[in-house]
Amino acid sequence: MRVLRGTHDGAGLRVGVVVSRFNEAVTEALKSGALAALAEAGVADDDVTVVSVPGAFELPGVARALASSGRVDGIVCLGAVVRGDTEHFTFVAAAAQEGILRAQLDTGVPVTFGVLTTETMAQATERAGGQGGNKGYEAALDAVEMATLHRKLTPADT
Repeated sequence: MRVLRGTHDGAGLRVGVVVSRFNEAVTEALKSGALAALAEAGVADDDVTVVSVPGAFELPGVARALASSGRVDGIVCLGAVVRGDTEHFTFVAAAAQEGILRAQLDTGVPVTFGVLTTETMAQATERAGGQGGNKGYEAALDAVEMATLHRKLTPADT
């Protein structure tokens, strides 16, 4: 039996980090966590492309464009959607989730989901470097693992 698994060795990988500016205090913390994880994984600073977008709704389109560009081996999407008094939360969270999934499936480039969907800002802050860890850090490590796994799944040129 052959078992394939990606690694957290990001040397030589090119990674995109797409970050929402909405709820910026939270998303900046997620971005810091993601960049720390990429550095620890050995991804060179010059091989990281950070793209800023207005909100979580805009993440999928930019992720797909970046994936289609051939400039990256993996992408981390970061955002924070906090429930409010209207149904806006539901629509934005669902659109971000579905769009990020489609970007990955349509391009074949791994795209990880580091979008917090929380009831309160306190919960979001907790998951962006508090006792709940940093989901940006986790999403970046997942992107490295998936990019290295995809390399193992791609047939070698003969």
